[in-house]
Amino acid sequence: MRALQLQKAQDLRVVDREIPELGPDDVQIDVEWGGICGSDLGYWRHGATGTAQMHHPLVLGHEVSGRIRALGQDVEGLTVGQAVTVHPARTTGPLPERLVGRDNLHPDLTYLGSAMRDPHTDGGFAQVLQVRAAQVIPLPEGLDTRRAVLAEPLGVAMHAVHRAGDVEGAHVLVSGCGPVGLLVILAVKAAGAAHVTAIDLAEPARAAAAAVGADVTTDAPEGMDERIRVAFECSGAPASLDGIIRCIPRASTIVQVGNLPVTPVTVSLGPIVSEEIDYRGTFRFVAEIEDAVRLLAGSETAERVISHEFALDEAEAAFTTAATDPTSSKVILRIG
Repeated sequence: MRALQLQKAQDLRVVDREIPELGPDDVQIDVEWGGICGSDLGYWRHGATGTAQMHHPLVLGHEVSGRIRALGQDVEGLTVGQAVTVHPARTTGPLPERLVGRDNLHPDLTYLGSAMRDPHTDGGFAQVLQVRAAQVIPLPEGLDTRRAVLAEPLGVAMHAVHRAGDVEGAHVLVSGCGPVGLLVILAVKAAGAAHVTAIDLAEPARAAAAAVGADVTTDAPEGMDERIRVAFECSGAPASLDGIIRCIPRASTIVQVGNLPVTPVTVSLGPIVSEEIDYRGTFRFVAEIEDAVRLLAGSETAERVISHEFALDEAEAAFTTAATDPTSSKVILRIG
């Protein structure tokens, strides 16, 4: 099979790989679509993302969809040819009691396309992907595999919304209108938010935010609507977080969605104390990908998050577009 392998930073190659031997609890998927994530870009640019550092070649990709190719002998409830997406996480051993319900924080977890562990966990940018049956998410009626490639990042967005608490009827701020920010807008609207203000320095990103449902777009947090009580920081830029903390109304909640640098940053933290601002982290998701496929099945608006489509052989151009084109949002690969 053909797979998109990163040899080292800036060195992407389409290579031939062996299809793994099918185990009794495994499912093989003919991958049709793959979405390029910020972590994929980090590996491509620097050989690292966050604290994960590449030590040897890695097949990228954890946002994938396709159709079942083969089933292990013990797999039940799935059929060959069925349209599916994949939960990229796999855990080993029991979850500590204090983390019950938070499998995303499991101490022994691997993730598709990740160098967090060594040996690394190869990802899904390959013609055939093999995973455990428990990781396979069937697509509901009406959801094609192309739109379903958004399920994983939408799961991330929906988990972030869950971390914020009840947002029904709320006025909400979303800062950073890249792919995850756009999906947070979709998710928070689906959760019943009454009004969304979106912030981004780039005009194309603000236009994309309006296209997926933002009620107001702006390039700075100054003059923030006093009715806002929840903010999602989706850019990972310390300056964005600093602006939100300085400008958000008292007793509000900020959810940190974007990955912040691992090095120290300068942010004005005083208002967190004096104005009782609740600052929360959010990491990946638990089971929200199952909710995500249902939302995607009924949301043609989600199509607007996808800005560019490339063939697997055009991966270098796809990654360059995702990293540098100001009009890009979610860039996807045709794999099958």
